[in-house]
Amino acid sequence: MQIRISWPAGQLTATLYDTPTAKALAEALPISASANTWGEEVYFDTGVSTALEPDARQVVEPGTVAFWTEGDALALPYGPTPISRAGESRLASQCNVLGSFDGDPRLLSTVRDGDPVRVERA
Repeated sequence: MQIRISWPAGQLTATLYDTPTAKALAEALPISASANTWGEEVYFDTGVSTALEPDARQVVEPGTVAFWTEGDALALPYGPTPISRAGESRLASQCNVLGSFDGDPRLLSTVRDGDPVRVERA
């Protein structure tokens, strides 16, 4: 399944894997939220609550679409966060991996704290 994430300065599409969390997110679409930034990561509340999956990870590739179960939030890293080591994308804690962006995730650098964000099926 593909989703589109849009904000005032741009948009990206992402392909989601067939996981329990991705299915729960898909059922909740469309979602509108207010963006937060943390280093080179954008995250925002989804209103979806789900458990940590067995393959959850804290260190992911830039452009990974992740779900932070502790915050019921999508976590979208495009580079290092304040707790990263050696340029990696380290999330705040273990997150479910939902998929990856189809385009350049560095476009997320144009998202500002408080920007309205919308997630919908592409």
